[in-house]
Formats: sequence, C-alpha cells, structure tokens
Amino acid sequence: MEGPEGLGRKQACLAMLLHFLDTYQGLLQEEEGAGCIIKDLYLLIMKDESLYQDLREDTLRLHQLVETVELKIPEESQPPSKQVKPLFRHFRRIDSCLQTRVAFRGSDEIFCRVYMPDHSYVTIRSRLSASVQDILGSVTEKLQYSEEPAGREDSLILVAVASSGEKVLLQPHEDCVFTTLGINSHLFACTRDSYEALVPLPEEIQVSPGDTEIHRVEPEDVANHLTAFHWELFRCVHELEFVDYVFHGERGRRETANLELLLQRCSEVTHWVATEVLLCEAPGKRAQLLKKFIKIAAICKQNQDLLSFYAVVMGLDNAAVSRLRLTWEKLPGKFKNLFRKFENLTDPCRNHKSYREVISKMKPPVIPFVPLVLKDLTFLHEGSKTLVDGLVNIEKLAWIWRHLPITCRPRPTCASFRSSTTRTSSSSSPTSWRLIVSENRGSGRPPTRVLGHLALKHFV
Repeated sequence: MEGPEGLGRKQACLAMLLHFLDTYQGLLQEEEGAGCIIKDLYLLIMKDESLYQDLREDTLRLHQLVETVELKIPEESQPPSKQVKPLFRHFRRIDSCLQTRVAFRGSDEIFCRVYMPDHSYVTIRSRLSASVQDILGSVTEKLQYSEEPAGREDSLILVAVASSGEKVLLQPHEDCVFTTLGINSHLFACTRDSYEALVPLPEEIQVSPGDTEIHRVEPEDVANHLTAFHWELFRCVHELEFVDYVFHGERGRRETANLELLLQRCSEVTHWVATEVLLCEAPGKRAQLLKKFIKIAAICKQNQDLLSFYAVVMGLDNAAVSRLRLTWEKLPGKFKNLFRKFENLTDPCRNHKSYREVISKMKPPVIPFVPLVLKDLTFLHEGSKTLVDGLVNIEKLAWIWRHLPITCRPRPTCASFRSSTTRTSSSSSPTSWRLIVSENRGSGRPPTRVLGHLALKHFV
C-alpha cells in the first residue's frame, strides 16, 4: 500500500514489533522458533526501507534487537560464575524459604538429587529443560567417579517414584523432567532388572504420628509466611507462561517452569494441611489444629492471597479429614459456621460464582487462584479459533488478555511479610505489592500492543 496511509500502517507494525522485541527478548532467546519468524519479518521490513526513508531510524533499532535475540551463547562458553539455582522441592523447606525466589528459565542450571535403588543419591547439576538422556548422562558421569562398574551407562533408566509406590518410566526423549515431577515423587536411576524392586524413600512411607511444629506456631505467622512465599513464586511467573501453558500444552513446558512450580506448590500445601491433621492422634488436639487451619485460611483471605486460601480449605475438605466426625464435633460452632462459608466460597457450582463475586470486590494487590485462571484461559482458547479465514482472531486475544493476571514491573520483594522472628499483625495489608488482576480491569479494550504480543507469541 502506497502513500501516507501505507506509511502509517507500516510504522505502526514496526513500532509494535520493536516494543515486543524490547520487552520479551529475554524470553525469545529460550524459544527455538523465535529467530525464524522474527527474521522473516525483519527481511520484509528491510525491503520497504528503500521506499520509505522515514522508517530508517526504526529499522536500525530493529536490526540491533534482532541481533540480540538471535545471539545464542554456547553451553561450553558460558561464564563459570553463572548462578546455579536449587529446585526448591528437592531440598529442605527451611533452605528454600530463606532464599529469595528468582524466575526460572529453561537454560538455567539447577541442582537436583537422583536416587539409586538402595536410596543413596547423587546430586547433579543440569539445565532445567534437560531431557531424560541428559540427566542419565550426568548420573553416569557421577557414578563413574564413584568407581561404579563400567558398561552400566547403556543399561540405566530414569524412573519417577511416588510416595504411594507408583512408578513411571521416563522415555529418553522427554524433556523438562524436573518441572513435571509430582509433589511426592523423586527421580531414581536404575537398571531394568532392578525396576520392580524400586520403593519410595523411607521418610515418605514411615511417618510417625505426634506433635509437629505447626502446633507451636501462631496462625498469623503461618498465614503471612504462606502469603510471602507464594508471592515470591507468583511474581516469578511471566504472563506469557499462562499463554504457553494453554496454547502449547506439553510443547510449552520449557517456557512454563515457574507456573508449573506454583501449581505444584498449591497441591503441596493442600496435602500438607490434610497430613498434619491426620498425624495428630488425640481428637482434642486435632480439633485445635482444625481451628488453627481455619484461622490461617481466614487470614490468607484477608491478605487477598486466594491461592493459599483455596489450598488450606481444600486440605480440610479432604475426604480423610471430613470423616473425622468426633473431631469436627469438638470444633466450636463459630468456626464450624466460618468453615461452611469458606466451603461455599470455594464451591465450583455455577462456574465458581461465589469466588468470582468475592475477587471482583477486591482491590489490587491480589494473588488469584491460579488453576481457575488456567481453566478460564483453556475455555477461551478451545472455544474459539485463533485464525479466522487466515486472519488473527483479535477478539479472542482480547478476551485472553482480560483474563491474564498481569503484574507490573519492577516486581517487589514483599519484604513486609518476611520477618521470621516477630509476630505480624493479622490486620496488616501487603501495600508494597503492585499487581493488576484481570477481574478488576473492567471491560475496556486492551491496548493494541498487548494484542500484538499475544499474536506474535502464539506464532513464534
């Protein structure tokens, strides 16, 4: 298209591409297909540069950004000072809570334990997106240093063993293994002959009932620390991870590591609540523990941390906990009524109507119940086509944008909830957070640049 109108449209497209590259160049370096589509767009734009001199300045900037995106550092030449991050659920919880959470990327290196059939283990250093074959290679190298028999390399297999005894044999081509492990699963390397003999770790199957630390901690401290830790995890999740999770499924695991960890953390808290109640033998103490967890849920709701709130309530709704009739009878009527209100709030009837009404009245900051966000995005994605007659369905992308929990950068550290020695007031609110939740954004149309980001991200 020639003339001023054509120039204006080309400048608008170029401005959108520049903003996209400038904002997401770090993520684009993680994607194998990113360079191809960006290079194609770059070549098309360069053809028009000779026709439109006004585009020269923008094309020079585009050239610099394209070079940045396409620059890949070989693994052999990576600096030795690169930070290696422990994957939190494979280490002691005290260690994971003390360290500041940082976002994971597929190329990040992590430490992780891989167990042997005799429950000894080796600690390997590997990429987060490593395949089964890569992990077995690292394990083999460690075993050779330990003077293991030669020739074992070809016979090793990688198995995920859950605390229930369930075993899953991982195929050599599978990647991003670390982010897909269950909350009570561990990696085992063994020969095919010893596959049937694999059993869970002793500490997972030999649980001793009795008083645990939760009995001696104030509900306010537990709730505020849950909120602080979940915010640390949530702030690491990039908005595009939600899009990758829904649009690309298993193919997007490399880009959704932080989201996977957040979802597993929610399941972990749910199982922790149920386990703590069931480990308590005396009905009187169990009733006190139920009361404490109901208080924790109430404070999490007051903190507008609906992820922790849901996790605690679902733990108390566990079938094994619900059957403790004598324990529930000892609970004061005030707390019984409060828990019924919480059950109504988490009731999925009428498409989670109660939850949506509550969150719509909350002012940011809010930590939403992430599984429900993914459910809404999946419904929007599968219910309408991304391409209509060869053109991008902008209306669909607009609806997806409205349901994305978009965080403002730079992201805060939530320092107000990090004290581990002093009791935090239950009436304090996390005013240092900066979070925009889609339910509070109204029905206005999203900016065009945001739609462009979603469209480019889908086709990259």
